Amino acid sequence: MSLNSLVFIIFVFLGVMIYYLIPGKYQWCWLLAASYIYYIANGAGLVIFLMATTVSTWYAGLLLSKEQDEGKRRLITALTLVLNFGILGVLKYTNFIIFNFNQIAHGHLSFVDFALPIGISFYTFQSMGYLLDVCWKRQEAERSLLRFALFVSFFPQILQGPIGRFSRLAEQLYAEHRPDPVRTERAVLRILWGFFKKMVIADNAVYFVNALFDDYQQYPGLAVFAVLAYSVQLYGDFSGGIDVVIGIGMLFGIDLDENFRRPYFAVSISDFWHRWHITLGTWMKDYVFYPISLSGWMGKFKKFCRKKFGKQIARTLPIAVANVIVFLVVGVWHGAAWKYIIYGIYNGLIIGMSGMLTNVFRDMKKKFGIAKDSSGFHLFQVIRTFVLVNISWFFDRADTVGQAFAMMRNAVTHFTPAMLLEIPVGPGGSTNFTVIALVIILFGTAVVFAVSLIQERGTDVAAWIMQRPFAVKLAMYLIMLMMLPALGQPPAITGGFIYAQF
Repeated sequence: MSLNSLVFIIFVFLGVMIYYLIPGKYQWCWLLAASYIYYIANGAGLVIFLMATTVSTWYAGLLLSKEQDEGKRRLITALTLVLNFGILGVLKYTNFIIFNFNQIAHGHLSFVDFALPIGISFYTFQSMGYLLDVCWKRQEAERSLLRFALFVSFFPQILQGPIGRFSRLAEQLYAEHRPDPVRTERAVLRILWGFFKKMVIADNAVYFVNALFDDYQQYPGLAVFAVLAYSVQLYGDFSGGIDVVIGIGMLFGIDLDENFRRPYFAVSISDFWHRWHITLGTWMKDYVFYPISLSGWMGKFKKFCRKKFGKQIARTLPIAVANVIVFLVVGVWHGAAWKYIIYGIYNGLIIGMSGMLTNVFRDMKKKFGIAKDSSGFHLFQVIRTFVLVNISWFFDRADTVGQAFAMMRNAVTHFTPAMLLEIPVGPGGSTNFTVIALVIILFGTAVVFAVSLIQERGTDVAAWIMQRPFAVKLAMYLIMLMMLPALGQPPAITGGFIYAQF
Protein backbone atom coordinates (compact mmCIF):
# COMPACT_ATOMS: atom_id res chain seq x y z
CA MET A 1 0.00 0.00 0.00
CA SER A 2 2.28 2.76 -1.29
CA LEU A 3 1.80 6.36 -0.18
CA ASN A 4 0.92 7.35 -3.75
CA SER A 5 -1.66 4.62 -4.35
CA LEU A 6 -5.41 5.21 -4.53
CA VAL A 7 -5.94 2.51 -1.90
CA PHE A 8 -3.73 4.40 0.55
CA ILE A 9 -5.54 7.69 -0.09
CA ILE A 10 -8.89 5.99 0.60
CA PHE A 11 -7.41 4.37 3.70
CA VAL A 12 -6.28 7.77 5.03
CA PHE A 13 -9.63 9.39 4.23
CA LEU A 14 -11.58 6.70 6.08
CA GLY A 15 -9.05 6.74 8.90
CA VAL A 16 -9.46 10.48 9.45
CA MET A 17 -13.26 10.28 9.27
CA ILE A 18 -13.43 7.54 11.91
CA TYR A 19 -10.79 9.31 14.02
CA TYR A 20 -12.94 12.39 14.49
CA LEU A 21 -16.21 10.49 14.90
CA ILE A 22 -15.14 8.45 17.90
CA PRO A 23 -14.76 9.87 21.44
CA GLY A 24 -11.51 11.77 21.92
CA LYS A 25 -10.16 9.52 24.66
CA TYR A 26 -10.25 6.56 22.26
CA GLN A 27 -8.67 8.30 19.29
CA TRP A 28 -5.21 6.98 20.05
CA CYS A 29 -6.63 3.45 20.13
CA TRP A 30 -7.98 3.93 16.61
CA LEU A 31 -4.60 5.27 15.47
CA LEU A 32 -2.94 2.13 16.85
CA ALA A 33 -5.48 -0.13 15.15
CA ALA A 34 -5.14 1.73 11.85
CA SER A 35 -1.35 1.55 12.07
CA TYR A 36 -1.37 -2.22 12.53
CA ILE A 37 -4.00 -2.67 9.81
CA TYR A 38 -1.72 -0.73 7.47
CA TYR A 39 1.36 -2.69 8.51
CA ILE A 40 -0.34 -6.09 8.20
CA ALA A 41 -1.70 -5.11 4.78
CA ASN A 42 1.92 -4.64 3.65
CA GLY A 43 3.06 -8.04 4.92
CA ALA A 44 1.13 -9.91 7.62
CA GLY A 45 3.94 -12.30 8.51
CA LEU A 46 6.48 -9.53 9.01
CA VAL A 47 4.52 -7.81 11.78
CA ILE A 48 6.26 -10.17 14.22
CA PHE A 49 9.47 -8.16 13.87
CA LEU A 50 7.67 -4.88 14.60
CA MET A 51 6.06 -6.48 17.67
CA ALA A 52 9.39 -7.93 18.84
CA THR A 53 11.03 -4.49 18.75
CA THR A 54 8.02 -2.90 20.43
CA VAL A 55 7.72 -5.39 23.30
CA SER A 56 11.45 -5.73 23.98
CA THR A 57 12.03 -1.97 24.02
CA TRP A 58 8.97 -1.27 26.16
CA TYR A 59 9.91 -3.95 28.70
CA ALA A 60 13.52 -2.80 28.78
CA GLY A 61 12.29 0.73 29.47
CA LEU A 62 10.26 -0.51 32.44
CA LEU A 63 13.26 -2.41 33.82
CA LEU A 64 15.44 0.68 33.46
CA SER A 65 12.88 2.80 35.30
CA LYS A 66 13.12 0.49 38.31
CA GLU A 67 16.80 -0.46 38.24
CA GLN A 68 19.23 1.82 40.08
CA ASP A 69 22.44 -0.16 39.67
CA GLU A 70 24.38 1.43 36.78
CA GLY A 71 26.04 -1.80 35.77
CA LYS A 72 22.71 -3.58 35.42
CA ARG A 73 21.22 -0.60 33.58
CA ARG A 74 24.03 -0.69 31.04
CA LEU A 75 23.56 -4.45 30.62
CA ILE A 76 19.81 -4.11 30.02
CA THR A 77 20.41 -1.37 27.50
CA ALA A 78 23.20 -3.23 25.73
CA LEU A 79 21.18 -6.46 25.42
CA THR A 80 18.17 -4.61 24.02
CA LEU A 81 20.35 -2.70 21.54
CA VAL A 82 22.03 -5.92 20.42
CA LEU A 83 18.67 -7.68 20.03
CA ASN A 84 17.03 -5.00 17.94
CA PHE A 85 19.99 -3.87 15.89
CA GLY A 86 20.75 -7.57 15.55
CA ILE A 87 17.34 -8.17 13.97
CA LEU A 88 17.95 -5.27 11.60
CA GLY A 89 21.47 -6.48 10.85
CA VAL A 90 20.53 -10.10 10.17
CA LEU A 91 17.61 -9.23 7.89
CA LYS A 92 19.36 -6.44 6.01
CA TYR A 93 23.04 -7.35 5.93
CA THR A 94 23.36 -11.17 6.03
CA ASN A 95 23.66 -11.51 2.26
CA PHE A 96 26.25 -8.71 2.15
CA ILE A 97 28.37 -10.62 4.68
CA ILE A 98 27.91 -13.89 2.76
CA PHE A 99 28.91 -12.22 -0.50
CA ASN A 100 32.11 -10.78 0.96
CA PHE A 101 32.96 -14.05 2.73
CA ASN A 102 32.59 -15.93 -0.55
CA GLN A 103 34.77 -13.36 -2.32
CA ILE A 104 37.54 -13.44 0.28
CA ALA A 105 37.50 -17.14 1.23
CA HIS A 106 36.40 -18.46 -2.17
CA GLY A 107 33.42 -19.96 -0.39
CA HIS A 108 30.13 -21.14 -1.80
CA LEU A 109 27.67 -20.13 0.89
CA SER A 110 24.16 -19.63 -0.46
CA PHE A 111 22.31 -16.37 -0.04
CA VAL A 112 19.36 -16.23 2.33
CA ASP A 113 16.03 -15.03 0.97
CA PHE A 114 14.89 -12.77 3.79
CA ALA A 115 11.77 -10.66 3.40
CA LEU A 116 12.60 -7.21 4.75
CA PRO A 117 9.88 -5.67 6.94
CA ILE A 118 8.77 -2.25 5.74
CA GLY A 119 10.26 0.66 7.63
CA ILE A 120 12.49 -1.54 9.79
CA SER A 121 15.38 0.95 9.79
CA PHE A 122 13.08 3.80 10.78
CA TYR A 123 11.17 2.10 13.59
CA THR A 124 14.35 0.46 14.94
CA PHE A 125 16.21 3.78 15.15
CA GLN A 126 13.18 5.50 16.65
CA SER A 127 12.74 2.79 19.29
CA MET A 128 16.42 2.64 20.19
CA GLY A 129 16.50 6.42 20.55
CA TYR A 130 13.72 6.08 23.14
CA LEU A 131 15.62 3.30 24.91
CA LEU A 132 18.79 5.38 25.18
CA ASP A 133 16.83 8.40 26.41
CA VAL A 134 15.35 6.26 29.19
CA CYS A 135 18.76 4.79 29.98
CA TRP A 136 20.30 8.27 30.22
CA LYS A 137 17.31 9.44 32.32
CA ARG A 138 16.27 12.01 29.74
CA GLN A 139 12.88 10.34 29.35
CA GLU A 140 10.41 8.64 31.67
CA ALA A 141 9.52 5.11 30.61
CA GLU A 142 6.06 4.62 29.07
CA ARG A 143 3.99 2.32 31.31
CA SER A 144 1.42 1.30 28.71
CA LEU A 145 2.51 -1.26 26.12
CA LEU A 146 -0.28 -0.24 23.74
CA ARG A 147 0.58 3.44 23.94
CA PHE A 148 4.22 2.66 23.28
CA ALA A 149 3.18 0.43 20.38
CA LEU A 150 1.51 3.45 18.76
CA PHE A 151 4.72 5.48 19.07
CA VAL A 152 6.66 2.74 17.27
CA SER A 153 4.08 1.96 14.57
CA PHE A 154 2.32 5.27 13.75
CA PHE A 155 1.54 4.47 10.13
CA PRO A 156 2.19 7.75 8.26
CA GLN A 157 5.83 7.84 9.32
CA ILE A 158 6.74 4.16 9.53
CA LEU A 159 7.55 3.88 5.81
CA GLN A 160 10.12 6.65 5.46
CA GLY A 161 10.29 8.68 8.61
CA PRO A 162 10.83 11.22 9.94
CA ILE A 163 12.56 9.50 12.87
CA GLY A 164 10.57 10.81 15.82
CA ARG A 165 11.41 11.36 19.48
CA PHE A 166 9.12 10.11 22.22
CA SER A 167 9.38 13.41 24.09
CA ARG A 168 7.89 15.30 21.13
CA LEU A 169 5.42 12.73 19.80
CA ALA A 170 3.88 10.98 22.80
CA GLU A 171 1.71 13.80 24.09
CA GLN A 172 0.38 14.50 20.60
CA LEU A 173 -0.35 10.84 19.85
CA TYR A 174 -2.37 10.28 23.03
CA ALA A 175 -4.12 13.67 23.21
CA GLU A 176 -7.68 14.33 22.10
CA HIS A 177 -7.99 16.20 18.81
CA ARG A 178 -10.84 18.03 17.13
CA PRO A 179 -11.25 18.93 13.45
CA ASP A 180 -9.55 22.21 12.53
CA PRO A 181 -10.44 23.63 9.08
CA VAL A 182 -7.31 25.81 8.90
CA ARG A 183 -5.05 22.94 9.89
CA THR A 184 -6.80 20.62 7.45
CA GLU A 185 -6.33 23.08 4.59
CA ARG A 186 -2.64 23.41 5.34
CA ALA A 187 -2.35 19.61 5.56
CA VAL A 188 -4.04 19.09 2.18
CA LEU A 189 -1.82 21.75 0.61
CA ARG A 190 1.27 20.03 2.04
CA ILE A 191 0.11 16.66 0.68
CA LEU A 192 -0.57 18.09 -2.79
CA TRP A 193 2.87 19.71 -2.79
CA GLY A 194 4.44 16.40 -1.85
CA PHE A 195 2.63 14.56 -4.64
CA PHE A 196 3.67 17.28 -7.09
CA LYS A 197 7.34 16.72 -6.25
CA LYS A 198 6.95 12.95 -6.41
CA MET A 199 4.70 12.46 -9.45
CA VAL A 200 5.65 15.44 -11.64
CA ILE A 201 9.38 15.65 -10.97
CA ALA A 202 10.69 12.38 -9.52
CA ASP A 203 8.51 10.02 -11.54
CA ASN A 204 9.43 11.68 -14.83
CA ALA A 205 13.12 11.77 -13.90
CA VAL A 206 13.13 8.06 -13.04
CA TYR A 207 13.15 7.06 -16.74
CA PHE A 208 16.36 9.01 -17.36
CA VAL A 209 17.96 7.90 -14.11
CA ASN A 210 17.28 4.22 -14.72
CA ALA A 211 18.43 4.35 -18.33
CA LEU A 212 21.61 6.30 -17.62
CA PHE A 213 22.68 4.33 -14.57
CA ASP A 214 21.49 0.85 -15.57
CA ASP A 215 23.02 1.19 -19.07
CA TYR A 216 25.79 3.64 -18.26
CA GLN A 217 28.13 2.09 -20.84
CA GLN A 218 25.57 2.75 -23.56
CA TYR A 219 25.32 6.43 -22.57
CA PRO A 220 28.88 7.38 -21.54
CA GLY A 221 28.43 11.00 -22.61
CA LEU A 222 25.50 11.57 -20.25
CA ALA A 223 27.09 10.85 -16.86
CA VAL A 224 26.63 14.46 -15.76
CA PHE A 225 22.97 14.38 -16.74
CA ALA A 226 22.59 11.02 -14.98
CA VAL A 227 23.67 12.35 -11.60
CA LEU A 228 21.72 15.62 -12.03
CA ALA A 229 18.61 13.65 -12.91
CA TYR A 230 19.14 11.46 -9.85
CA SER A 231 19.67 14.53 -7.69
CA VAL A 232 16.30 15.84 -8.88
CA GLN A 233 14.59 12.47 -8.57
CA LEU A 234 15.89 11.70 -5.08
CA TYR A 235 14.95 15.09 -3.68
CA GLY A 236 11.51 15.05 -5.30
CA ASP A 237 10.86 11.50 -4.15
CA PHE A 238 12.16 11.68 -0.57
CA SER A 239 11.16 15.23 0.35
CA GLY A 240 7.85 14.78 -1.48
CA GLY A 241 7.17 11.64 0.52
CA ILE A 242 7.99 13.43 3.76
CA ASP A 243 5.59 16.25 2.77
CA VAL A 244 2.84 13.67 2.30
CA VAL A 245 3.65 12.01 5.64
CA ILE A 246 3.74 15.30 7.54
CA GLY A 247 0.50 16.39 5.87
CA ILE A 248 -1.24 13.16 6.89
CA GLY A 249 0.04 13.59 10.44
CA MET A 250 -1.48 17.08 10.47
CA LEU A 251 -4.86 15.62 9.43
CA PHE A 252 -4.79 13.65 12.69
CA GLY A 253 -3.69 16.73 14.67
CA ILE A 254 -0.08 15.54 14.99
CA ASP A 255 2.98 17.62 14.07
CA LEU A 256 5.83 15.40 12.89
CA ASP A 257 9.38 16.71 12.76
CA GLU A 258 10.55 18.46 9.63
CA ASN A 259 13.03 16.37 7.67
CA PHE A 260 14.11 18.76 4.89
CA ARG A 261 15.03 22.43 4.84
CA ARG A 262 16.03 23.33 1.26
CA PRO A 263 19.23 21.21 1.28
CA TYR A 264 20.46 22.29 -2.14
CA PHE A 265 20.92 25.80 -0.77
CA ALA A 266 23.49 24.47 1.71
CA VAL A 267 26.90 26.20 1.85
CA SER A 268 28.86 23.15 3.07
CA ILE A 269 28.46 19.39 3.41
CA SER A 270 27.91 19.86 7.12
CA ASP A 271 25.18 22.41 6.39
CA PHE A 272 23.71 20.01 3.82
CA TRP A 273 23.28 17.33 6.49
CA HIS A 274 21.61 19.88 8.74
CA ARG A 275 19.04 20.33 5.96
CA TRP A 276 18.77 16.84 4.41
CA HIS A 277 17.15 13.97 6.33
CA ILE A 278 17.35 16.16 9.41
CA THR A 279 15.98 13.60 11.87
CA LEU A 280 18.58 11.01 10.85
CA GLY A 281 21.31 13.62 11.32
CA THR A 282 20.09 14.65 14.77
CA TRP A 283 19.70 10.97 15.76
CA MET A 284 23.30 10.31 14.74
CA LYS A 285 24.48 13.42 16.56
CA ASP A 286 22.71 12.59 19.82
CA TYR A 287 23.20 8.81 19.93
CA VAL A 288 26.47 8.24 18.05
CA PHE A 289 28.55 11.44 17.76
CA TYR A 290 28.23 12.68 21.35
CA PRO A 291 28.75 9.25 22.98
CA ILE A 292 31.89 8.76 20.87
CA SER A 293 33.16 12.29 21.53
CA LEU A 294 32.65 11.94 25.28
CA SER A 295 33.89 8.36 25.57
CA GLY A 296 36.92 7.38 27.61
CA TRP A 297 38.91 6.14 24.62
CA MET A 298 38.30 9.42 22.81
CA GLY A 299 39.58 11.27 25.86
CA LYS A 300 42.77 9.21 25.73
CA PHE A 301 43.06 9.88 22.00
CA LYS A 302 42.78 13.63 22.64
CA LYS A 303 45.57 13.45 25.21
CA PHE A 304 47.71 11.51 22.74
CA CYS A 305 47.12 14.10 20.02
CA ARG A 306 47.91 16.97 22.40
CA LYS A 307 51.17 15.33 23.39
CA LYS A 308 52.25 14.44 19.85
CA PHE A 309 50.75 17.19 17.67
CA GLY A 310 49.73 20.11 19.88
CA LYS A 311 46.48 21.71 21.04
CA GLN A 312 45.08 22.56 17.59
CA ILE A 313 45.22 18.98 16.31
CA ALA A 314 44.03 17.66 19.67
CA ARG A 315 40.95 19.84 19.36
CA THR A 316 40.06 19.09 15.72
CA LEU A 317 41.30 15.57 14.88
CA PRO A 318 39.13 13.68 17.44
CA ILE A 319 36.06 15.51 16.16
CA ALA A 320 37.03 14.59 12.60
CA VAL A 321 37.44 10.94 13.60
CA ALA A 322 34.03 10.98 15.32
CA ASN A 323 32.44 12.45 12.17
CA VAL A 324 33.96 9.75 9.97
CA ILE A 325 32.60 7.06 12.30
CA VAL A 326 29.16 8.71 12.32
CA PHE A 327 28.97 8.86 8.56
CA LEU A 328 30.28 5.32 8.24
CA VAL A 329 27.18 4.36 10.25
CA VAL A 330 25.06 6.59 7.99
CA GLY A 331 26.46 4.78 4.97
CA VAL A 332 25.74 1.35 6.46
CA TRP A 333 22.23 2.53 7.35
CA HIS A 334 21.59 3.38 3.70
CA GLY A 335 22.21 -0.15 2.48
CA ALA A 336 24.20 -3.38 2.45
CA ALA A 337 26.84 -2.62 -0.17
CA TRP A 338 30.37 -1.23 -0.30
CA LYS A 339 29.14 1.74 -2.34
CA TYR A 340 27.12 2.94 0.67
CA ILE A 341 30.12 2.55 2.94
CA ILE A 342 32.18 4.67 0.53
CA TYR A 343 29.28 7.13 0.37
CA GLY A 344 29.30 7.53 4.14
CA ILE A 345 33.08 7.77 4.48
CA TYR A 346 33.18 10.34 1.66
CA ASN A 347 30.78 12.64 3.55
CA GLY A 348 32.53 12.04 6.87
CA LEU A 349 35.98 12.82 5.46
CA ILE A 350 34.82 16.08 3.87
CA ILE A 351 33.15 17.23 7.09
CA GLY A 352 36.12 16.10 9.19
CA MET A 353 38.71 17.74 6.96
CA SER A 354 36.66 20.93 6.74
CA GLY A 355 36.72 21.18 10.51
CA MET A 356 40.44 20.59 10.68
CA LEU A 357 41.14 23.20 7.98
CA THR A 358 38.87 25.92 9.38
CA ASN A 359 41.78 28.20 10.26
CA VAL A 360 43.41 27.61 6.87
CA PHE A 361 40.22 28.57 5.05
CA ARG A 362 39.85 31.64 7.25
CA ASP A 363 43.38 32.77 6.47
CA MET A 364 42.91 32.17 2.74
CA LYS A 365 39.76 34.30 2.67
CA LYS A 366 41.59 37.04 4.54
CA LYS A 367 44.59 36.83 2.22
CA PHE A 368 42.48 37.12 -0.94
CA GLY A 369 40.14 39.73 0.53
CA ILE A 370 37.02 37.55 0.36
CA ALA A 371 34.16 38.83 2.47
CA LYS A 372 32.44 35.81 3.99
CA ASP A 373 29.05 37.57 3.86
CA SER A 374 29.29 38.61 0.21
CA SER A 375 26.62 37.26 -2.14
CA GLY A 376 29.26 36.13 -4.62
CA PHE A 377 31.08 34.00 -2.06
CA HIS A 378 27.76 32.63 -0.81
CA LEU A 379 26.84 31.57 -4.34
CA PHE A 380 30.26 29.96 -4.73
CA GLN A 381 29.71 27.97 -1.52
CA VAL A 382 26.28 26.78 -2.68
CA ILE A 383 27.59 25.66 -6.09
CA ARG A 384 30.65 24.00 -4.53
CA THR A 385 28.47 22.08 -2.07
CA PHE A 386 26.04 21.06 -4.79
CA VAL A 387 28.92 19.62 -6.82
CA LEU A 388 30.30 17.72 -3.81
CA VAL A 389 26.84 16.35 -2.99
CA ASN A 390 26.32 15.18 -6.56
CA ILE A 391 29.65 13.35 -6.48
CA SER A 392 28.31 11.43 -3.49
CA TRP A 393 25.12 10.60 -5.40
CA PHE A 394 27.18 8.54 -7.85
CA PHE A 395 27.93 6.11 -5.01
CA ASP A 396 24.35 6.22 -3.76
CA ARG A 397 22.77 5.28 -7.11
CA ALA A 398 25.39 3.29 -9.03
CA ASP A 399 25.25 -0.48 -8.70
CA THR A 400 28.90 -0.79 -7.67
CA VAL A 401 31.83 1.34 -6.56
CA GLY A 402 33.52 0.61 -9.89
CA GLN A 403 30.53 1.88 -11.82
CA ALA A 404 30.46 5.05 -9.72
CA PHE A 405 34.09 5.83 -10.52
CA ALA A 406 33.60 4.98 -14.19
CA MET A 407 30.66 7.38 -14.44
CA MET A 408 32.59 10.12 -12.65
CA ARG A 409 35.40 9.67 -15.16
CA ASN A 410 32.90 9.86 -18.03
CA ALA A 411 31.45 13.03 -16.53
CA VAL A 412 34.70 14.90 -17.19
CA THR A 413 35.85 13.14 -20.35
CA HIS A 414 32.63 12.70 -22.35
CA PHE A 415 29.78 15.10 -23.00
CA THR A 416 27.16 14.34 -25.66
CA PRO A 417 23.88 15.94 -24.53
CA ALA A 418 22.14 15.03 -27.81
CA MET A 419 22.01 11.43 -26.57
CA LEU A 420 19.34 12.50 -24.06
CA LEU A 421 16.81 12.42 -26.88
CA GLU A 422 17.56 8.73 -27.44
CA ILE A 423 16.26 7.72 -24.00
CA PRO A 424 12.81 6.10 -24.16
CA VAL A 425 10.16 7.45 -21.81
CA GLY A 426 6.95 5.68 -20.90
CA PRO A 427 5.83 2.07 -20.81
CA GLY A 428 6.02 1.62 -24.60
CA GLY A 429 9.75 2.21 -24.82
CA SER A 430 9.28 5.04 -27.32
CA THR A 431 11.19 8.32 -27.54
CA ASN A 432 8.06 10.21 -28.64
CA PHE A 433 7.56 11.59 -25.13
CA THR A 434 11.22 12.15 -24.23
CA VAL A 435 11.24 15.89 -24.98
CA ILE A 436 7.92 16.36 -23.19
CA ALA A 437 9.27 14.57 -20.11
CA LEU A 438 12.38 16.76 -20.10
CA VAL A 439 10.25 19.90 -20.32
CA ILE A 440 8.04 18.67 -17.45
CA ILE A 441 11.09 17.96 -15.29
CA LEU A 442 12.54 21.41 -16.00
CA PHE A 443 9.18 23.04 -15.28
CA GLY A 444 8.68 21.15 -12.02
CA THR A 445 12.24 21.81 -10.89
CA ALA A 446 11.85 25.53 -11.66
CA VAL A 447 8.66 25.66 -9.57
CA VAL A 448 10.30 23.90 -6.62
CA PHE A 449 13.37 26.14 -6.92
CA ALA A 450 11.24 29.30 -6.94
CA VAL A 451 9.19 28.17 -3.92
CA SER A 452 12.35 27.12 -2.06
CA LEU A 453 14.02 30.44 -2.78
CA ILE A 454 11.01 32.30 -1.39
CA GLN A 455 10.99 30.05 1.69
CA GLU A 456 14.73 30.53 2.16
CA ARG A 457 14.06 34.25 2.43
CA GLY A 458 11.64 33.64 5.30
CA THR A 459 8.23 33.61 3.61
CA ASP A 460 5.64 31.02 4.63
CA VAL A 461 4.35 30.15 1.16
CA ALA A 462 1.53 27.95 2.46
CA ALA A 463 0.26 30.73 4.73
CA TRP A 464 0.43 33.20 1.82
CA ILE A 465 -1.66 30.89 -0.37
CA MET A 466 -4.17 30.26 2.40
CA GLN A 467 -4.67 34.02 2.84
CA ARG A 468 -5.79 34.49 -0.78
CA PRO A 469 -9.51 34.94 -1.59
CA PHE A 470 -11.46 31.70 -1.66
CA ALA A 471 -11.90 31.70 -5.45
CA VAL A 472 -8.18 32.24 -6.01
CA LYS A 473 -7.25 29.49 -3.56
CA LEU A 474 -9.72 27.08 -5.09
CA ALA A 475 -8.33 27.72 -8.56
CA MET A 476 -4.76 27.17 -7.34
CA TYR A 477 -5.67 23.91 -5.61
CA LEU A 478 -7.57 22.62 -8.63
CA ILE A 479 -4.69 23.48 -10.96
CA MET A 480 -2.24 21.66 -8.70
CA LEU A 481 -4.58 18.68 -8.44
CA MET A 482 -5.03 18.48 -12.21
CA MET A 483 -1.28 18.72 -12.77
CA LEU A 484 -0.69 15.42 -10.98
CA PRO A 485 -2.33 13.11 -13.54
CA ALA A 486 -1.69 15.46 -16.47
CA LEU A 487 2.07 15.88 -15.95
CA GLY A 488 2.90 13.02 -13.63
CA GLN A 489 3.54 9.37 -14.32
CA PRO A 490 1.18 6.59 -13.14
CA PRO A 491 2.31 5.11 -9.79
CA ALA A 492 1.69 1.62 -11.17
CA ILE A 493 4.53 2.19 -13.65
CA THR A 494 7.08 4.21 -11.68
CA GLY A 495 6.51 2.48 -8.34
CA GLY A 496 6.42 3.77 -4.80
CA PHE A 497 8.79 5.96 -2.83
CA ILE A 498 12.50 5.15 -2.77
CA TYR A 499 12.93 5.28 1.00
CA ALA A 500 10.01 2.92 1.61
CA GLN A 501 12.52 0.08 1.19
CA PHE A 502 14.51 1.21 4.25
